[in-house]
Amino acid sequence: MTELELEQENAAITQAYKELLRVSYRTLSDDDKKLIRKAFDVAVDAHKDQRRKSGEAYIFHPIAVAKIVAQEIGMDATSIAAALLHDVVEDNDDYTIADIEQLFGETVAKIVDGLTKISSLDTEMDVSLQAENFRRMLLTLNDDVRVIIIKIADRLHNMQTMESMRSDKQVKIASETLYIYAPLAHRIGLYNIKTELEDLGLKYTEPEVYKDILTKIKESKEEQDAYINEFTNVIKTSLDKEQLEYDIKGRPKSIFSIRRKMQNQGVSFDEVYDKFAVRIIYKSEPENEKFLAWKIYSIVTDHFRPNPTRLRDWISSPKSTGYEALHITVVGPKGRWVEVQIRSERMNEIAEKGFAAHYKYKEGNEKDDSLDSWIAKLQEALENHETNAVDFVEQFKLNLYSKEIFVFTPKGELKSLPKGASPLDFAFSIHTEVGMKTRGAKVNGKLVPLSHELKSGDRVDILTSETAKPNSNWLDYATTAKARSKIKSALKEDKKLIAEDGKEILRRKLKQLKIVLNEKSVNELVNYFKLKTSLDLFYRVGIGTIDNTMLKEFASSRSNAFMSYIKNKISRKPTLTKEELDKDEITSKYDLLVFGKEEEKLDYKFANCCNPIPGDPVFGFLTINDGLKVHKKNCPNAVSLQSNYAYRIMTAKWIDSSQQEFAAQIILSGIDNLGLVNEITKIISSNMHVNMKSLSFQSDDGIFSGKINVIVKNNTLLKKLMENLKKINGIDKVSRV
Repeated sequence: MTELELEQENAAITQAYKELLRVSYRTLSDDDKKLIRKAFDVAVDAHKDQRRKSGEAYIFHPIAVAKIVAQEIGMDATSIAAALLHDVVEDNDDYTIADIEQLFGETVAKIVDGLTKISSLDTEMDVSLQAENFRRMLLTLNDDVRVIIIKIADRLHNMQTMESMRSDKQVKIASETLYIYAPLAHRIGLYNIKTELEDLGLKYTEPEVYKDILTKIKESKEEQDAYINEFTNVIKTSLDKEQLEYDIKGRPKSIFSIRRKMQNQGVSFDEVYDKFAVRIIYKSEPENEKFLAWKIYSIVTDHFRPNPTRLRDWISSPKSTGYEALHITVVGPKGRWVEVQIRSERMNEIAEKGFAAHYKYKEGNEKDDSLDSWIAKLQEALENHETNAVDFVEQFKLNLYSKEIFVFTPKGELKSLPKGASPLDFAFSIHTEVGMKTRGAKVNGKLVPLSHELKSGDRVDILTSETAKPNSNWLDYATTAKARSKIKSALKEDKKLIAEDGKEILRRKLKQLKIVLNEKSVNELVNYFKLKTSLDLFYRVGIGTIDNTMLKEFASSRSNAFMSYIKNKISRKPTLTKEELDKDEITSKYDLLVFGKEEEKLDYKFANCCNPIPGDPVFGFLTINDGLKVHKKNCPNAVSLQSNYAYRIMTAKWIDSSQQEFAAQIILSGIDNLGLVNEITKIISSNMHVNMKSLSFQSDDGIFSGKINVIVKNNTLLKKLMENLKKINGIDKVSRV
């Protein structure tokens, strides 16, 4: 570069720095400015020899990120300084976290450290590592939420300046953005940034779609402005008559959300009816805010008919992101649906700045901040490191984007839960202990199954019992991360206890077969039964799916040494390493697909459009002439099948046949006497591992007959149960259907 170019570049850098101070949303004191200046000098020095892919000096990137942090998110000087320094330690070996701490104090150092940890993640890697990184990133939330906020700003600037990258890199970074950063921005309440991230993500992942929608939006811009003017003119006089200070703006929906509507509803661009919303932003004293919002609501609905099912009142109960507003959908001019958003200036600022505006308005009157409580909830979900990283990130995402419902506790307190939550989620949200001991639930005074989906406004009462404990079906009903992780750990503990018993049973049974239980024999057994870990083996012995006959077969195959030697030579089964064998987990191999509530086995074929594999979330679809077809839940055809042929859809799920329970029907007959039914039920319930689904008895002139449906783990248990039933005085015949 020539002298002149260098001079121009330095002038531009200084200009960018001054601009940064000028646009800050918060008023900066002299101390703040000193801190930012110091950070700027360190950053300039650290990045002096670096250039970006586009050729410009690297320092423009930290300044741009700091600017987003200062202007769009409205963070304090500490955050601005940390944003300027976010790449220093990583890119320059002369600076360490200790240096940063010495220069700028502990807080800045901690934030920079968090950011360095996140970005020191290698980008070329497989999905589970990538998920592991996201997990590490989310764990930094525990230290300081500012880490994530600066990371989001950093990602936004990277997305804005991605033109000069290779296209495969662009797609990778854009997908990552849509996968985790946009939902995070949404959750922290940075709606503008979320929208921009989503649109940019779409621009690189589906460029044609993006361009197409963008052109159409531009084309319809004039028509849209005219429409908004027409709308405004109708209500203007009424609003002026009330002497309100207000501003009416049209806000086009983002390209990404239009695309999502087109996909979800299967419609074209022209058929998406709410491509924009009308915003009425009014000036108000804090105490009159709510009153004025409803006043404006009544003026709007005097002129336009509202859709009563589309009224959203987030002023009385704000979203957990802190968002407050009144939304209504009305039939506007030309008979079109229009969404109207009514917010005061304060609410509007919170909606745009999210997190930062909260603090601005919170300083005087402290009230519990929904963001803080969200972070506390998040930390709970993060505590369970047992789940594997991919599941963890999936779970976490569910909690980011979920719409909310509000339900009441029996005492009338309001609890916010994600849409689709069940009474179990509610129980765990009150306290883990309540969740673990849940026996049943009442919603609005009526008993409901635990799988019942809660609706806003429900009053939920949880019935607990000391003896209740989680079972594997609970995972089908629980949706929140907290509930799921707690249920999983409880089930794991349960299985481990069964496995411990199983180990003893196995030792006894092998002793009879003259085999010693040691590492070698365990390894052979695990291979013989095609399992993965020793715990798998003990667990299956414990629940009885591996019984005496199977063990005898194993022993005879083993004693026939010459044959097994030849067999081994041919098949060369690898012996498992000690680590693999002693792994502390019980694995499931999903090899059986069952359908419907009753979990029946039916004949099926896999659909060609999405080719599901064992373990995928799936559903069954009854075709007219091709039997039952199995589709993945996220199959491209799923939406149209589920909306057009809901009655032909069957629920389906993969299970592990070696851990499977079976339903059996027992028929009894005999001579009726007092207390007979009591004895029968006593025997069934005292028989561990047997669960009664239904029973019916009738007696006819002293002779009685009965049917019992039970769920058992295997045949051995069923035989044992039938033998015990035969011993009851008065029972003559016990048979299985």
